[in-house]
Amino acid sequence: MEHFRIQTFGRTKSRKLSDRQQRLVAELLPKIRCPESDTGQLDPSRLFDTNKPCWLEIGFGGGEHLIKQAQDNPDIGFIGCEPFIDGVAKVLGSIDSFSLRNIRIHDADARDLLDWLKPESLDRVFILFPDPWPKKRHLKRRIVRGNFLDLLHSRCKPEARIRFATDIASYVNETVIRFNNHGGYQWTAECASDWSRPPTDHHGTRYQEKNLGNCTPVWLDYVRV
Repeated sequence: MEHFRIQTFGRTKSRKLSDRQQRLVAELLPKIRCPESDTGQLDPSRLFDTNKPCWLEIGFGGGEHLIKQAQDNPDIGFIGCEPFIDGVAKVLGSIDSFSLRNIRIHDADARDLLDWLKPESLDRVFILFPDPWPKKRHLKRRIVRGNFLDLLHSRCKPEARIRFATDIASYVNETVIRFNNHGGYQWTAECASDWSRPPTDHHGTRYQEKNLGNCTPVWLDYVRV
């Protein structure tokens, strides 16, 4: 499936990687990178030693949330997507330090990975503080656009959970409208605290702590129907 090529709000590379990070990128990343596949043929459960349920994080940034989730859920297989090489290098360092065996990395556009995955193969998806693209002329670059929700829906199992979080008010409004109008997702919120407070199983990130957005973080939890 053709997509607009990914463009990040930040840079995909900044400071020079340390010697250790360069070694991990050269040696560890090829071992745990998700393989390319024909459309709809990649079974994520087979990326791990056993047929684990699979959770996907799109845009893991510095990897704080991804690493903690993987530590807390050793019986879950995690795929983390992130094109920013500094973030990838940080995650590789944590994977190496903690000897984690339940994480695979896709260091490019998450939509390509979704194309490759088998239909109804994901048990949970996190999209936490994605690139905000706050200017009107850049709104088309937001990930929750175009055919993304159709693609995501097709790759999630029935009853799979999807969590979206942002601190950009216009992104909140747009995402609620798009998810609710889609018809394939059910919003689980029952009261204001369900979307205005961090969920109990959330792990904070450095980006979140910077408070760069124009509103307090909003948490949107959906179930794929």
